[in-house]
Amino acid sequence: MGGESITRTAPHSGGTSTGPVGGRTGQRLSGLAVALGLVLFLGGFAWGAVLYRPYTVPTSSMTPTIDAGDRVLAQRVDGDEVRRGDVVVFTDKTWVSNAPVVKRVVAVGGDTVSCCTDGKLTVNGKALDETYLKGGVVEDKSIPTVKVPKGRLFLLGDERQGSLDSSAHLTDAAQGTVESSAVNARVDAVVWPMKGMLERPAAFEPLGALSSPGPLRTIFFLIVVGGVLVLGGGAYGPVANLFSRRSRVRTEPVGAR
Repeated sequence: MGGESITRTAPHSGGTSTGPVGGRTGQRLSGLAVALGLVLFLGGFAWGAVLYRPYTVPTSSMTPTIDAGDRVLAQRVDGDEVRRGDVVVFTDKTWVSNAPVVKRVVAVGGDTVSCCTDGKLTVNGKALDETYLKGGVVEDKSIPTVKVPKGRLFLLGDERQGSLDSSAHLTDAAQGTVESSAVNARVDAVVWPMKGMLERPAAFEPLGALSSPGPLRTIFFLIVVGGVLVLGGGAYGPVANLFSRRSRVRTEPVGAR
């Protein structure tokens, strides 16, 4: 009777490999990727937790920029860092007792503000083109001329018709203005639903420098890159093992019949 055997081609190195899957270099690189990814991922979250605070806006006074129920991230800032056009979070007991309020700063200490000239808000004699308003025009908001004292702010909601803002407190001793020190944070982005970063309004540029956006984009980038590195480094071993099994072939006599 003739003999029959079945053979499988062995790798050039011969024998069964006992080294780490994918080789030592690959294992080291995957470990380095995981370690670096964890540093970036956790560091990004830690940095964000130090600089930012989340708020849920309960009313529609800032529509269309921020709708009722939107979740925002606001950078912790001091009052002297606030600029015209900023959307800020502040607490003023004469407005709402111990509750944070979100409004837009339209004038700072030393400014003169009034409304309306041809349907537009006027600051220091300049009629502003407020493109962030619904329809781009002020909705019948009457504000007599107010000189904002030093160290104070004049704030309005983007939904001018129904917003309880500085214009609703004009009869107060401070004529609706709020202490700069009452500001807790400056809104950088609407994160739920995901509307992205708030733009700094160009209407206020002729009146002075605008504030710079916070590092939220950088923080988000670090978290995403860190997550990708952790997942990629962690997946290296299983993927390398899968390809190794498919390519590994040995000579294995089956016997004769």
